[in-house]
Amino acid sequence: MEETPARLTAKPSWLLTQLAVHAHRLASNGFGEVGARGYHYRVLAVLDEFGVASQAELGRRCNMDRSDVVAAINELAEQGLVERTPDPDDRRRNLVTLTTAGDRQLLRMERVLDRVQDDLLGPLPAEDRQTLTRLLTQLLAHHQRG
Repeated sequence: MEETPARLTAKPSWLLTQLAVHAHRLASNGFGEVGARGYHYRVLAVLDEFGVASQAELGRRCNMDRSDVVAAINELAEQGLVERTPDPDDRRRNLVTLTTAGDRQLLRMERVLDRVQDDLLGPLPAEDRQTLTRLLTQLLAHHQRG
């Protein structure tokens, strides 16, 4: 950052943007090691935590565009990580279920993501990591309500 103007490095918005780019690169590279993408993690995590869901529900919970949800589910279904079945109550909807293979892939992705967090936050002690996470959560919640 020695070549970066001080008026930029003093702005939290600039710092957050630079870190977000770096965090995304680390996560993408890590997920690539296990044949996955960030969208896959989002979908698998939602299914693991909340259970069977429609594609629309997945989109809302993952904060993903409908076309991205469909593409991610197609990729995951091709790999046998999720199953898609017609909703018996509404044949126009599909229900998506996490498979045993999907659960195993989610665990691999969790290990990768834990490594990414350690790499990204390496210089910070555990207490500062918790504080940073709490503050970022507070900011995000504020702006999502907004």
